[in-house]
Amino acid sequence: MRQTSFAAMQCSLARSLEVVGDWWTPLILRDLYLGLDRFDQLVDDLGISRNLLADRLETLTAGGVVAKEAYQERPARYRYVLTDAGRELVPVLLALTAWGDRWATPDGGPPLLLRHTGCGARTTPTVCCSECRAPLAADEVAVAAGPGGRTAPGTALLEGVLGRGPRPGTMGA
Repeated sequence: MRQTSFAAMQCSLARSLEVVGDWWTPLILRDLYLGLDRFDQLVDDLGISRNLLADRLETLTAGGVVAKEAYQERPARYRYVLTDAGRELVPVLLALTAWGDRWATPDGGPPLLLRHTGCGARTTPTVCCSECRAPLAADEVAVAAGPGGRTAPGTALLEGVLGRGPRPGTMGA
């Protein structure tokens, strides 16, 4: 059970973590993306307890990341699918997987290989600038206060840091 809630924080990252921030959630989302969409499939693949999986799926459904769809009436059986919001998380999961392939590689190498269906090439996901498409690096991004920024939990000290103008290599809300 989660001990801390980030729901009231004035920070987009904190609020995202409120929905997808526990350890099991990225693995559940990965499996849904890969086509394991039935409750029992998720239990079997992940080795997660049924109660914990039910709780995580309920949180993801309430957060608008996953939808529950009936595929059988008697007995009632459901499958879980990624919503638009859930599909938009897939590139984030792929980038995190690429980080793991580089910095926390399992014995024997990466367990998944990715191919971009658009060009057919094997790919390593990167986070890129939306304008020039250059890969983003921590020391090449300047962060400035945004319109929703304020002194509040999760961003209490950022106004003092960001109020002086953009600072390369800083992470804001």
